[in-house]
Amino acid sequence: MTTELTYESTMRELATDKGVLRYHEAGDGPPLLLLHGSGPGVTGWRNFRGNLAVFAEHFRCLVLEFPGFGVSDPTDEHPMLAASAAVVRFLDGLGLHQVDVIGNSMGGIIGAQVAIAHPDRVRRLVTIGGIGRNLYSPSPGEGIKLLMEFTEEPTRERLVQWLHSMVYDPALVTEELIEERWTQATDPDTLASARRMYGKAAFAATQAAAAASDAPPYWAMLHRLKARTLITWGRDDRVSPVDMSIVPMRTIPDVELHIFPNCGHWVMIEQKAAWESAVLAFLTRKDNA
Repeated sequence: MTTELTYESTMRELATDKGVLRYHEAGDGPPLLLLHGSGPGVTGWRNFRGNLAVFAEHFRCLVLEFPGFGVSDPTDEHPMLAASAAVVRFLDGLGLHQVDVIGNSMGGIIGAQVAIAHPDRVRRLVTIGGIGRNLYSPSPGEGIKLLMEFTEEPTRERLVQWLHSMVYDPALVTEELIEERWTQATDPDTLASARRMYGKAAFAATQAAAAASDAPPYWAMLHRLKARTLITWGRDDRVSPVDMSIVPMRTIPDVELHIFPNCGHWVMIEQKAAWESAVLAFLTRKDNA
């Protein structure tokens, strides 16, 4: 008889030289690392709790909580800069040489960056929206603008507006979801961390630094990705519009693209069964297929 996968029963801690990394663990089998996205009140558990039971039947699932989002200990770095190092620290701490990775939005970017920098450590990579760059649609997208507005002035109304931009079906924005996100997003430390990412001044500074830098953006390095990759996307994504998928789809050497209809940014929630089916087929397919 399997134990019910609750928040408490799956929660683990890993002490590292840069603070405690918290994560959720479930299942047995090859290791599967799940990386969450960004945004008000986000956690790895909230992104993937609905999918954990299905994947835990095949994999040892490890849902890492990135530093700076209110669960793992924060570091002094910008949360997006701290994330890649946290993944490597996490894998080293658990003694894992190679994993499969599922990354939602920002988590997909981090997964790709880790796979490029450490090609032997990521066998297969699955991304959910967010990776690439806007080609035809305005940048930043509607959902990112609403996220910036909430970060500048965190009101319940702005949180609800942002949540609605994340989904195709507004019925998914329940009172329970709003309350859960509001509590986490307005925690003082979490809010301060969010402002380092999505405050208007911080966003402008990041854009200016990128324009002045000689270093190529991550999306221009995707041709170096060695891991077999599955890009998944919601056709109706208003946070990272689907035209963003074109650059990674064309430049990643071994890549497939699966677009789900009637679906916003949270593909793993809004098209749960179809997404799980596609991802499981990809991850369990024999290597020579």
